[in-house]
Amino acid sequence: MQWKPNVTVAAVIFHNDQFLVVEERDNDRVVINQPAGHLERNESLLQAVQREVLEETAWEFEPQSITGIYLYPDPVKDITYLRVCFAGQAIRQHPNRKLDHGILRACWMSREELEESRERMRSAMVLRCFDDYLAGIAHPLELLNHHLI
Repeated sequence: MQWKPNVTVAAVIFHNDQFLVVEERDNDRVVINQPAGHLERNESLLQAVQREVLEETAWEFEPQSITGIYLYPDPVKDITYLRVCFAGQAIRQHPNRKLDHGILRACWMSREELEESRERMRSAMVLRCFDDYLAGIAHPLELLNHHLI
């Protein structure tokens, strides 16, 4: 049987020296994560990240670049994630929109606040993506190709 990683997308949204993050339930813990989730059948990576940001934060998201592509074997679960992380802008909030199941709240946090909460990160990828963004890593969206059948 061929092994396949779980494809996920994530968003880095930075405004006024703060990142948009979510607090969510992961098993019995409340963790901090980027707006992120799984790629669904028949959607592009861009569509997936826009959908996930809206579902988890109630913000519309405009991707502007790719921060990185990360392969992450979860040290607890027998799962490996292939994450494509996008950077961009939150362009419009829908304050009355209900957040996705498991999301407790969306909030803005500085890099310092995130560092103070390091033990609450959902995975090591969260701070890595933020730090890659702050280091200026930005690949063009044209790197991606999506062919619908």
